[in-house]
Amino acid sequence: MKGLRGARLSGEYQKEIYEILSTKVKDTALTEMFSILKCDVTADLKHAKVYISIFSTNNEKKLATFAAIERSAGFVRHELALIMRMRTVPELHFIFDDSMEYSDKINNILHKITDSNSQDKS
Repeated sequence: MKGLRGARLSGEYQKEIYEILSTKVKDTALTEMFSILKCDVTADLKHAKVYISIFSTNNEKKLATFAAIERSAGFVRHELALIMRMRTVPELHFIFDDSMEYSDKINNILHKITDSNSQDKS
């Protein structure tokens, strides 16, 4: 249980990390569109898991973008320290989250099944 403060900080970190990655990180490999789905901060506020989804049809570019995000963890943490003005800024652990792609795949399968069933009844 991380409490109310942890929940509020998670939301703030999520917003600020996205802002830093999208505007201040100048890595040329950061080419694909991405989204920060969730940020979980531990109860002691020393570690944060940042779940990232990358939208791309090219798997190589997707992996290169995620690698660029991981490489920028130290810079992002430094920028967070400047923005948030806290005594301790958590160590960032970026986690690739493909749950949106998986749900899209399942949704497409279900639509195909539904469409084939409706054609069979016609």
